[in-house]
Amino acid sequence: MNRLESGVQVDKQEARRVLDSAELICPEGKVKAALERMAAEITAKLSDSNPLILPVMGGAVVFTGHLLPMLRFPLEFDYLHVSRYNGRTRGAQVEWKVAPRSDLRGRTVLVLDDILDEGNTLAAIRERLLGEGVGHFYSAVFADKEIGRPKPISADFVGVRVPDRYVFGFGMDVNEYWRNLPAIYALKS
Repeated sequence: MNRLESGVQVDKQEARRVLDSAELICPEGKVKAALERMAAEITAKLSDSNPLILPVMGGAVVFTGHLLPMLRFPLEFDYLHVSRYNGRTRGAQVEWKVAPRSDLRGRTVLVLDDILDEGNTLAAIRERLLGEGVGHFYSAVFADKEIGRPKPISADFVGVRVPDRYVFGFGMDVNEYWRNLPAIYALKS
């Protein structure tokens, strides 16, 4: 079971109720088409640069697992783990859990993340990696939330745009559940 912000336990029956009441906003076919488009865009931009790919765990694991086999060029792989949510539905301070082990100096880096919400997490990642000597920083997010106000960063590669609602599926969770869905859903308002 998982805890909501209120401290209430969430069990699998409640997780099913959440999914049953959610709205499908990005079906599986649209997810696959977005992945193919993104892979082509990333290949066109980075295939000659021997990039270091850095997914942000845990949300980017599904996105990364689908995208990497579509990138048919030499690349290196590491990861990082930062979080602002830690099982909550609202973000807090950026917490670095695992930094990349690779030497970043002078490297072309592509950070993969599940969603660009307010942009604070990705902006903090960019700032830290550039501070560690990254030569070229690129970012790819599967979902870019349209929040209606400026963000401190924009992604170089975007899969889909989603409304300003709490979304889950395809790596994004709701109360630690449903990252495994092949489509994206939104909680009912």
